[in-house]
Amino acid sequence: MDKYILEEKKRILIDFINSKEYQPMKLKEIGTVLQVPRNEKQDLRETLESLLSEGKIEVDNAGRYKLADASTKTGIFNGTQRGYGFVVIEGEPDDIFIPENATKGALHNDKVMVSVKRDKTGKRQEGEIIRILERANSIVVGTFEKSKNYGFVIADNQKFGKDIFIQKEHTKGAVNGHKVVVQLTNYGDRDKNPEGKVIEILGHMNDPGVDIKSVILAYNLPQEFPEEVMEQVEHVEDEINPNEITGRKDIRNLPTVTIDGEDAKDLDDAITLSRENGIYHLGVHIADVTHYVTENSPLDKEALKRGTSVYLVDRVIPMLPHKLSNGICSLNAGTDRLALSCFMDIDEKGNVVGHEIAETVIQVNKRMTYTSVKKILEDKDEEERKQYEEYVPIFELMLELADILREKRRKRGSIDFDFPESKIRLDEKGRPIEINPYERNKATKIIEDFMLLANETVAEDFFWQELPFVYRSHENPDSDKIKQLGIFINNFGYSIKVSQEEIHPKELQKLLIKIDNTPEEALISRLTLRSMKRAKYTASSDGHFGLATKYYCHFTSPIRRYPDLQIHRIIKENLHGKLNEKRVNHYYKIVPDVARQSSLMERRADDAERDVEKLKKVEYMSQFIGEVFEGVISGLTNWGLYVELPNTVEGMVRVSEMQDDYYIYDEEHYTMIGEHTRKTYKLGEKVKVEVVGTDKLLKTIDFEFVDEEE
Repeated sequence: MDKYILEEKKRILIDFINSKEYQPMKLKEIGTVLQVPRNEKQDLRETLESLLSEGKIEVDNAGRYKLADASTKTGIFNGTQRGYGFVVIEGEPDDIFIPENATKGALHNDKVMVSVKRDKTGKRQEGEIIRILERANSIVVGTFEKSKNYGFVIADNQKFGKDIFIQKEHTKGAVNGHKVVVQLTNYGDRDKNPEGKVIEILGHMNDPGVDIKSVILAYNLPQEFPEEVMEQVEHVEDEINPNEITGRKDIRNLPTVTIDGEDAKDLDDAITLSRENGIYHLGVHIADVTHYVTENSPLDKEALKRGTSVYLVDRVIPMLPHKLSNGICSLNAGTDRLALSCFMDIDEKGNVVGHEIAETVIQVNKRMTYTSVKKILEDKDEEERKQYEEYVPIFELMLELADILREKRRKRGSIDFDFPESKIRLDEKGRPIEINPYERNKATKIIEDFMLLANETVAEDFFWQELPFVYRSHENPDSDKIKQLGIFINNFGYSIKVSQEEIHPKELQKLLIKIDNTPEEALISRLTLRSMKRAKYTASSDGHFGLATKYYCHFTSPIRRYPDLQIHRIIKENLHGKLNEKRVNHYYKIVPDVARQSSLMERRADDAERDVEKLKKVEYMSQFIGEVFEGVISGLTNWGLYVELPNTVEGMVRVSEMQDDYYIYDEEHYTMIGEHTRKTYKLGEKVKVEVVGTDKLLKTIDFEFVDEEE
């Protein structure tokens, strides 16, 4: 059924069910009253099912349909290892807690209908799942364990919660420790485990490459491009046709550079910069991907389905095939390339006093790396400066402008979390041989500053044009979480001002400046980050709290992010004067779905990347069992203390293994206190730990505290 016809039918049905004369009816009765022809009965069933899945109606045990109760909501079940879970309702700040006995057999990521009530304290929303609307998992990846007459599979995703029972004849010959793909044949219920059959054996959990392959399959990450996509790619030229330059702004004469990581292959942004009469002329030139990825083509549909490129430790799963991402769309040095450019005139205070967005043809003169530019600007490396002598003044001008832009953002309250990411180096067999923090330097920050400015400029331009667009939004933090943060930082002598239940980002920024280079910096930064919401894509410009700006979008990476590609298409149509009423309405219809799909795929990519990192950290630390390291207490729970090492690896000291006393977690003050000795462990405290165990299955690293005297 066409999507818009379905929406109209749903509206009619809701009006009917909402009418005074309506009593709960079965499908057949509804069809009779509405005089639905026999050949349209299937459409009626589909419409009712769609309304059910949205939680707008519900069905009783006798199969009669009625309007959903006000306390009934629809959301996604988020499972846990311990059996209980949470239901996440889109657009609502608080998740609904679901006790273990109220899950109705729901599994992680299932779409569910939940009856909501308050718990005894009246503070937390609690609920009971009354219907499973849509199962999320028919395929599960996990580790096989063999018993005498049957087997079972422990899902890699710990949130799945239950082991899967496998009858002997459906094990496919799997043995203990095999990573397998399971097709679920029965989802089980509250009291009974799911059942399934092994459909593929990936290899033993300790075989090289099997761990990452398991993550790829567990998250259903696409490994191959469909045939029709590759057929479309075959017709793409390796170099641009001279005819394609017609009508474009030709800026091949401007000194142009790219600055990326050493191993980057998809170069989607280039920079030009000059200064005259106190005005900086900054050009941010982005690969014109939509010239090749046309709307509704196989390439476009597959790119939307993927939403984003996924960067795993040993590989990239690209949004677009390599012929595009590393070839014609990549701004490779010495070749003519089509671009969509944002030219900005910036005064000495960092204000954009004029801008132009244009289709261009560019040629990159130098492909620079962050390392090389860092050597030129930070280290003043003579050899490096001599090698790139011609471009050193441009890099120095870049640094000058970036400093101005960063100061302007600081003044308005933009929050800069400078957490070290992990850089994991593998050997040829995929084993981790080195883990270090990936530190930002002046070169990475320059590019970051320029991209932020281009994203803001483009977003503000299209907001005021009142055209359909995809924005990057970051909501204000939840007031309860900010209150908790305020209570916690009081323990360290800090405070934040909250007015009318809201906080200005400047308050959090001031806090981060105050804690800079203090022992508690990492801890308070982490807790501040956790108190904030997750950024997402939206069809409306809802503002970006973290950047303290009203207007923000993602414009600068169309090779690896679909929202960027979508807005490029809108921008280009607007430049050509083709955004008539029909096209504007078309974009208003599709943009909310694009934003939703992009946000979902971004989350999937983040989770998969995090899982692979955890796996490799566990594998890396397995060689250090018995060795002692210095670290910082980075988290506290009732069951243990998290300790982070300088190389970004995090492990846990379990309370049950602490033999010198019985320890109690004081949640209000974020401390662990010994009942008899009154010995305390605080967040941010430096400690020595011994590595006592690793578990690749659970992706955990176990530490024990080492006394200073030892």
